[in-house]
Amino acid sequence: MLQPPTNFKLRPTPGALLFLCAVLSVVSCSNIQAPHQAINETRKVVDEAGRTVIVPVKIERIVSLAPNLTEIVYAVGAGNRLVGNTTFCNYPPEAKDVAKVGDTLQPSIERILALRPQLVLVSTASQLEAFTTQLNEHQIAVYITDPRDLEGVFRSIVGVGDLLNESVTAGEVVKRLRERTDQIEHAVAGRPAVSVFFQLSGQPLYTAGKTSFVTNLIQRAGGRSVTADVNESWPRLSDEAALASRPEAIIMLTPDSMGVAANTKVAAALKNSPAALGGRVYQIDGALLTRPGPRLVDGLEQMANALYPEAFK
Repeated sequence: MLQPPTNFKLRPTPGALLFLCAVLSVVSCSNIQAPHQAINETRKVVDEAGRTVIVPVKIERIVSLAPNLTEIVYAVGAGNRLVGNTTFCNYPPEAKDVAKVGDTLQPSIERILALRPQLVLVSTASQLEAFTTQLNEHQIAVYITDPRDLEGVFRSIVGVGDLLNESVTAGEVVKRLRERTDQIEHAVAGRPAVSVFFQLSGQPLYTAGKTSFVTNLIQRAGGRSVTADVNESWPRLSDEAALASRPEAIIMLTPDSMGVAANTKVAAALKNSPAALGGRVYQIDGALLTRPGPRLVDGLEQMANALYPEAFK
């Protein structure tokens, strides 16, 4: 059974995402605080869903409800404060040893409360709607990230870094990621755009639409997604629409990515496409393409190398 990417939304459409830039504003609780009172100090921040959230000034206990957020927490240097995450959180390796609160789509509120977190990081606005009230009643802050493209991922890293008082490290991480991204875009610049079909799963046939960060990656890698005008993030495509797309290249996830057994072969509707007939079918680790975190740039590099190998010789 297809496991959706970690930022799938439980909404009527598989992936309608609303993107709001992360803005952080700090409010001092008091002009004078004794050192022993610092743990009780709070500040207001605005998350990527536009919600005003009251968080402790010093956050020591964090629960992450998505693999991309777990990776961001470690990347900004706050992994030692992560007390809980999901069964899908397997990178970096030490994330496997953190207490599990269930899977990404159905975390256990009881397990979360038992870990006494000060902050719960959530990947989409709808992921924790049912739990938000309960968490608020226990004075546990819920911070939502919702990036729709690579630039949004960079903003999420900076936002989480600021939230966890790791602004310097987060800035350095983003600087390195931008440098790598710029190198890729420079290498493929001016080359004819390859038309690309991204096969998220073959049966049923899911792909990346207009508001998916994968579509943005394809563009940055020098390609042109044949489903870029489909007004969803992760639309289910008909065989007729896939057949008519006639891509020059197909990008799939490796068979073990997210446990997608249905993605081991090119979808039936694409078997006679120019991509399949020309042998331009490429498999990339799903963790690098479906988790909007720091390793998305790794996925971008692999995608660009597949589409334009001559540019990287």
